Amino acid sequence: MSDRPSVRHFRTLFLSDFHLGCRASRADLILDFLRHHDADTYYLVGDIVDGWRLKRHWYWPAQHDEVVRTLLRKARLGKQVVYLPGNHDEFLREFVGSSFGGIEVRDRLIHETADGQRLLVMHGDEFDIVARRAPWLTPIGHGFAYATLKVKRLLERLRIGLGLPYSTFSCWAKSKAKLAVNFVADFEKELVGEARRVGVDGVVCGHIHHARIIDLPDVRYINTGDWVENCTAVAENHDGTIEMITWPLVRAAPAPAAEEAEDWVVQPAE
Repeated sequence: MSDRPSVRHFRTLFLSDFHLGCRASRADLILDFLRHHDADTYYLVGDIVDGWRLKRHWYWPAQHDEVVRTLLRKARLGKQVVYLPGNHDEFLREFVGSSFGGIEVRDRLIHETADGQRLLVMHGDEFDIVARRAPWLTPIGHGFAYATLKVKRLLERLRIGLGLPYSTFSCWAKSKAKLAVNFVADFEKELVGEARRVGVDGVVCGHIHHARIIDLPDVRYINTGDWVENCTAVAENHDGTIEMITWPLVRAAPAPAAEEAEDWVVQPAE
């Protein structure tokens, strides 16, 4: 009997930060996730295509193309697929209001869950106050990201060689560095403030690759995470409940090869 999970069906799936066009994108796991999860509505919450990376170096393997074709097939099958561009795919913001192959392009929207909760959905890069207020931090952040990814790849190879459990060192290190300048906290505060300003029950965003769900007294903050290292998605069940999914369910697949580390840098919004 196969030990592969069966297909789960949801009312809505929120996914962001695929960074297709970047070597570090886990297109293999995105495809595997889409094979085992189905939904009536898909929200692609920004940075699906990494236009910044593609401008510097063209990289578009077959798996990245297959991710796009899979999403187009879902739209053709009658699923609602909505693309909300982020800063890495900001070129698509020129096409807000248009539709390509059945995929709608929107800047932001309000999604109503099955139990009546109203959620503001947007990438969120415009609320990246570190880049907005202190652009001089950008090269420091890039240098730190390069260093942590190189160390992570080394530790990953050692982990595999020693047969140790999966390590998320680079995720931990980047998280600690961002927290040191209150980046994550400030970002969340800004998004929660925007949700309150709009008058909704919660906000769904991406951008900072920091997946989590926070329930405040009056607002719910939901960040979808990313598909570079964490491989997370947010799902709405048919009763309106929200859950975070990490894929694969058991960490087994190694990260991209060591030589690919330098092709990924977490870049703040310009």
